[in-house]
Amino acid sequence: MTVLAQLERRSDLPTRELPVKWVIVMDRDLPRGLQANAAACLAASVGRAVPAILGPGGADASGQAHAGLPWTGCTVLAAPGAIVRRIRDEAAADGALVVTDMAAIAQRTNVYDDYLAELSRTGGEDLAYYAVSLLGPRETVERLTGRLPLLR
Repeated sequence: MTVLAQLERRSDLPTRELPVKWVIVMDRDLPRGLQANAAACLAASVGRAVPAILGPGGADASGQAHAGLPWTGCTVLAAPGAIVRRIRDEAAADGALVVTDMAAIAQRTNVYDDYLAELSRTGGEDLAYYAVSLLGPRETVERLTGRLPLLR
């Protein structure tokens, strides 16, 4: 079953009871600003790849509108860079997962076209990853990330 097929919105359940799980695994040694940037960029990427992850917006008691948020929740975990790489590679080989990543070259460039050009010149084995996002069956995501601590 594909991730999209499992994403029947269940905003009535605690995230721990959902059949899907979303995590971002972050290089624990990055400066906080780069960590925040990577998490924000990966969240935007997942939102584009899987629009069904976003719940509807709502209004507060005074009528102010608030945008919808991911009904799955998202756990941000920490790991050494080598582990981020290993998880990314294993996850990318699993067809049941939506995998998005933040290669180190993405944060070294200030022009998106320059990032794409450098990416096209870099072999996959030469890429370093600052973060990876996994969305998919809970069991698969937990098998790949289950022992990692929360990012602090």
